[in-house]
Amino acid sequence: MKLKNMGDSIINQDTTEIILESISDGVFTIDNDWKITSFNNAAEKITGIQRKEAIGKYCWDIFRSNMCERDCALKKTMDKGKSFMNTSGYIINSKKKRVPITTSTSLLIDKKGKIIGGVEVFRDHSLVEELRKELSNQFQIENMASQSPSMKKIFKILPQIAKSDSSVLLEGETGTGKEIMAKAIHNLSDRKDKPFIAINCGALPDTLLESELFGHMAGAFTGATKDKPGHFALAEGGTIFLDEIGETSAAFQVRMLRVIQEREIQPLGATKIIKTDIRIIAATNKDLADLVAVDKFRQDLFYRINVVGLRLPPLRNRMEDLPLLVDLFIQKLNRIKGKSVQGIDPEVLQIFMMHNFPGNIRELENIIEYAFVLCSTGIISHEHLPSKLWLSQDQVIENNDPEFLVKNAQAKTILNALKENKYKRQAAANTLGIHKSTLFRRMKRLGLNPPKNSTD
Repeated sequence: MKLKNMGDSIINQDTTEIILESISDGVFTIDNDWKITSFNNAAEKITGIQRKEAIGKYCWDIFRSNMCERDCALKKTMDKGKSFMNTSGYIINSKKKRVPITTSTSLLIDKKGKIIGGVEVFRDHSLVEELRKELSNQFQIENMASQSPSMKKIFKILPQIAKSDSSVLLEGETGTGKEIMAKAIHNLSDRKDKPFIAINCGALPDTLLESELFGHMAGAFTGATKDKPGHFALAEGGTIFLDEIGETSAAFQVRMLRVIQEREIQPLGATKIIKTDIRIIAATNKDLADLVAVDKFRQDLFYRINVVGLRLPPLRNRMEDLPLLVDLFIQKLNRIKGKSVQGIDPEVLQIFMMHNFPGNIRELENIIEYAFVLCSTGIISHEHLPSKLWLSQDQVIENNDPEFLVKNAQAKTILNALKENKYKRQAAANTLGIHKSTLFRRMKRLGLNPPKNSTD
């Protein structure tokens, strides 16, 4: 069968087969019954399966891909009669290892124009994935990712904090990732093989909170029909995370102080005291130092839980992390939901850059998860976002220039840091992790001229 004339030479079917056997991309074809009819050399190498074993088998039995179950590009090609390019997914090779791939699919048509099956070209992205992981590991620790100066400082000292076994206080707005940070500290510590238990102190009244934390004996109160161990007993040897500790009452704070000082608990209704080996990590979205100053939080307890203090910056002050966080959430949701979303449109990134994210990282993750409901493959575009997000922009965004996006993010980050520090430029520079002179240069380059604090 002649395929193409090139001068006096003719590329025939034999030549085509030679080319297919020489390329590094895997290529296979199927008939209309979904059985493999050809399988090139690269396909053998990528899958670890010999051609003679693959020919005549159903393609899903050979590739065992996540796409086989719900989002097969070749099936869409066969159903809709059109090609699909660069669909991401993975296969399981003969050694039961997961291999990341991208695929392109087309109909297989004979010289009479009859559809006789389909063809798929797939590329092994294992090396690219390894390089991407190597790069992301420079900015990632546990399930947290950042390249902002303030977060990188925390990442740098986090292993030492984890090994110290001291009490830790995490401060930051709601949604900044305080529980994720607490889990990272636990996972990096010598207690990693013991339980990690989290409890929201602001969600329960004192009596229930004490019962949940310390446990109770039968008859300790109405409805207590049997002994119940508390979270401290269940987390023995591990870590307990007390979220929103700033919401607790003065009476509870006194009880908590004794637990931390004496390392012992007393279940409600019990006469015996139980020794405990627990690491305590507390968190709050309030400024506990301010609460201490107005006698709304005990000073002695504040110093007990604040042996090591970490303040997590809001997302609006680390907007340079948006691409990294978006990629992290897309990878996570692709694994969970078995989809093959590849990324976001530049317009979406620009919408994100102009959003203030009052809900911080949690809000961003929720937005990406919402987009996954409407987008199962390819690129997330603005129509996949919650309408209130992109319709709330003051104008239609038309500038997709990457340099504009970067400058816009830098300007927003600097202005937020200045505002949070009451326009004290030295304090803002410290928040951003840069020298004051560097801040001045960046402000000048970006054309920023915010009000200046007279004391700075």
